[in-house]
Amino acid sequence: MADDHAKFRESLKIVIESDGDIEVVGQAKNGLEALSLTRILRPQVVVMDIAMPLLNGLQATQRVTQLFPSTRVLVLSAHPDLEYIKQAVVFGACGYLIKQSSAEVLGVAVRAAVEGRCYFSFSIPKGFRDELRVLFAKLKSMKKKEATRLAAA
Repeated sequence: MADDHAKFRESLKIVIESDGDIEVVGQAKNGLEALSLTRILRPQVVVMDIAMPLLNGLQATQRVTQLFPSTRVLVLSAHPDLEYIKQAVVFGACGYLIKQSSAEVLGVAVRAAVEGRCYFSFSIPKGFRDELRVLFAKLKSMKKKEATRLAAA
C-alpha cells in the first residue's frame, strides 16, 4: 500500500486486514518506495495513491505494471477526475477507488484484482465505468499478445 500520509496508511491497513483474508505486507510513503517494496515483496496487489512525492502514483503504477506484470495495482485516490481515472487504467491499474469508499468495497476491489478483474468505485459514472472495463480488457489482451510474441521470438 502506498500513500504519503502515515495515519491514513495505518487506518487503511486496519480496514483492509479486518476481513481476515487480506494481509498488508508493506507500506510505502512515496512512489519510489512503492516500486522498491514491490520489487522486494512481490505483492499480489498494490493499493496506490496518486498524489505522492518523488514519483507520483500514476508513474509508479506504470512502472509496477511494466516491471512486475503479475502484481495488480488498484488506485485509491481523493481525485475523482475522470481524466486521472482513465490515465490510471492506461498506465496499468486494474481499478480505481475514491478514498471515501467503504471498507467492504475496498476488500471486494482487492479480491477482484487478485482474480484478474477490474473494479471501479460506484461514484464513477456507470457509462464511464463500462468504458474503463472495455479499455482494461483491450489493454490486458494487448499485453498477453505482446508477451506471447516475445516468448516466441
